[in-house]
Amino acid sequence: MGPTHVNRRDVLKRTAAAGLFALPAVGALSSCASGGGGEKKAEKGTKSDKNPLGVKEDAALSVYIFNGGYKDRYAQFVTDMYGKAYPKAEVDQKATEKIATQLQPKIVRGKPSADVVNNSGADQMNIGKLVTNKQVADFTEMLDAPSWDDPAVKVRDSLYPAMQSMGAFGTDGCYQLNIAMTVYGNWYSQRMLKETLEAEYPKTWDEMLAVCKKAKDKGIHGWSYPGGHPRYMLFSMYAMFAQAGGREVVEAMDYLEPSAWKHDAVKSVFEAFEELVAKKYVLTGFDGPQGHTEMQTAWTKGKCVFVPNGSWVENEAKDTTPKGFGMTVGATPSLSSADKLPFGTLYSPPGEPFIVPAQATNVRGGLEWMRMMYSKEASVNLFKETGGIPALKGAIDGMQLPPGTDSAQKAITAAGDNIVIPFFKEWYGELFTEDYNTVMGRFMTGDMSTTQALDTMQKAADRVAKDPDITKIKKV
Repeated sequence: MGPTHVNRRDVLKRTAAAGLFALPAVGALSSCASGGGGEKKAEKGTKSDKNPLGVKEDAALSVYIFNGGYKDRYAQFVTDMYGKAYPKAEVDQKATEKIATQLQPKIVRGKPSADVVNNSGADQMNIGKLVTNKQVADFTEMLDAPSWDDPAVKVRDSLYPAMQSMGAFGTDGCYQLNIAMTVYGNWYSQRMLKETLEAEYPKTWDEMLAVCKKAKDKGIHGWSYPGGHPRYMLFSMYAMFAQAGGREVVEAMDYLEPSAWKHDAVKSVFEAFEELVAKKYVLTGFDGPQGHTEMQTAWTKGKCVFVPNGSWVENEAKDTTPKGFGMTVGATPSLSSADKLPFGTLYSPPGEPFIVPAQATNVRGGLEWMRMMYSKEASVNLFKETGGIPALKGAIDGMQLPPGTDSAQKAITAAGDNIVIPFFKEWYGELFTEDYNTVMGRFMTGDMSTTQALDTMQKAADRVAKDPDITKIKKV
């Protein structure tokens, strides 16, 4: 998967015009904004306790799912649920890796071919532009509706926190919703760490260096990353930024502040990873578009100890993961006793985004599909099919979990309130997928120093901050 996020989760996202997630002013794209399509829209049905959103029972529904590491069987389960609930409706689901290519032109013209879209993967749509141009529906009505399993509980109250804020884009509404919790960090094999290296997971950076040296002495690299998607390294850095310098460090990045990337805490984190590179603890290569899966295969075959990744990796790498591997996510090691946040601080945002096009033929059906997605039945199925942690609180409590998911659940619990979510990655995704991707590639091969890397990243942030055609976002 490797994003996703996504994604998967957070793999290379490009569009033909401006970068992904850059948010142009409404006026700048008014020629692209749609005033409505010529397609026949589904009439509203009658609202009732069983149909709180007023879905037209015989209105067709079209679902598009990103065909990545999660595949689409988890979604087909929900689509089948919808078909059973509305047997008079013609229901169709398609899977594709080309979300933007196949769907965005139609959405921009106001004639979308889908009613609900899993907007993920390498060809992810520019959600920022869609929000700015009012081309995606607001989920607020669905979030305020009774949850599928308990009419006394609103959908929003049944979900993990941050779902609404991740989809707000500086508004009071919610234009994108995620279905899983993604846990990012330093993924490793319990067996390798304990049996091969006879070591514990490092809680400080000095301990991390010691483990990497022990690995090198045994002919194993301490780290690796996908050369084709080097921004993965930031998955292991975001929490460290906040841990070393406080949440305000990441918030300064969100708000494109003029010295955000020059903060001492950010510099110290980069210098820590620079030492990994200088001591040749990092396995390089994996430079193509499938670099993330190639890196994961090298890792599961025991060629390196730690990789930066998200919790989708357990499902994505399952075909190459040997029995007894003990896949585990480790939280951010502490840099020093002066750190502002404790060991265990975690980068864990909601993941796997969905939208409903504003001009969809069956908007209410799309909202209803998402309400079903947040049912206990569908959430448990999501976990069984993908290993992902469902957005529905407590959905998999008491279940026997595979090692990676179990460790991710425990990491979330241990982090408590110390969860870090960098919003700039969603708000101004061009920085992440283009500018910072290029910088991390050069930095991790030793072609760019910490000073050079941070100078370049700050200049990129400054460029976006000064661009009048990119709408700036503040949390509400």
